[in-house]
Amino acid sequence: MVPKLVTEYPTLYGYVKAFHIIAVVAWFAGLFYLPRLFVYHSMTDNKTSQNQFKIMEHKLYWYIMTPAAITSIILGEILAHGFGFSGLWLHLKVILVGTLVFYHIYCFKLMDDFAKDCNTKTHKWFRVFNEYPTIILILCVILVVVKPQF
Repeated sequence: MVPKLVTEYPTLYGYVKAFHIIAVVAWFAGLFYLPRLFVYHSMTDNKTSQNQFKIMEHKLYWYIMTPAAITSIILGEILAHGFGFSGLWLHLKVILVGTLVFYHIYCFKLMDDFAKDCNTKTHKWFRVFNEYPTIILILCVILVVVKPQF
C-alpha cells in the first residue's frame, strides 16, 4: 500500500527518494573502497605508499563516506516517517543500516590504526571484512523492493 503523502506530494517524494539513493550509492562506494584500500595498505612496506594510503583513506572517510552516510540516514528517516512508510521490512532495514553504521565506525578505528602505524590485521582479514557491506546491500535492496510480508 502506498502511503497517502506519497500520492499527495509525488514530486517532493521523488526528489527525497532520488537524493536518498544518490547518498546511499556514495556511502556504499566508500564502504566498498575503504576496506579495499586497507587490503593494499596492509600489503605494502613502502613508506611513501603507506603515507599515500593514509591520505586516501582519510579523504575517503571524511569527505565522501561520512557525509554520504549522514545524508542517507537523514533522508531515509524523512522517507520512512515523513511519508508514512511502515512494516516489519522497514524495521529490519533499519537494523541492517544500524549494523552498517557500526561497520562505518569500525572502519574509522581501522583507519586510525593505520594512521598510527599499529595495524595488526592481515590483507586476508581485510578481504573478508570487505564483503560485509555487499551482504547488507543485497538484503536492504530486497527488503525495499519486495517489502516482504512476514
